[in-house]
Amino acid sequence: MARCSERVASCVWRATPALVVALDEHFGEPLDTYVNGSQVWIREDGPGGALVEWRLHPVAGYRRPPGIATEEVFSRTALALATGEAAPAPLMRLWDGLEAFPIEPDDRIEPQPLAEATGAAIGVPPDAVGLVDHDTVGDDWERTGGGISVVDALLAQLAAG
Repeated sequence: MARCSERVASCVWRATPALVVALDEHFGEPLDTYVNGSQVWIREDGPGGALVEWRLHPVAGYRRPPGIATEEVFSRTALALATGEAAPAPLMRLWDGLEAFPIEPDDRIEPQPLAEATGAAIGVPPDAVGLVDHDTVGDDWERTGGGISVVDALLAQLAAG
């Protein structure tokens, strides 16, 4: 039996050096860092102060740069990108993009107000906005052992409407 997935408002930004620097400048260190490369912030940046999860999604097949702890990848990369120093790894080998979405299941936030609020919070408007099915994306990511780009999957859903 197929499960019924819920679509939620989501904003997606493609990873750029300027975006990573903006994340560091506006949000600071991630609340959580994961061995799979994800970096997460939970903030009250949604419309009306709604809780939003900001997730910097790793590239497909992410591998942590050698000689650097999981908890240091974001901060060392952001500092390098801000100062022009050598990063632990090229950005395109670390993260595909950023996603922001409401985390409270009862928050029925529409995509456009979420885009306005999150764009203002980070200082960069999102590249794509709409409704996504996280269950489908997560299932595909798990099935492939992290072998797909979550950002590409989200953008495909957003483009399909």
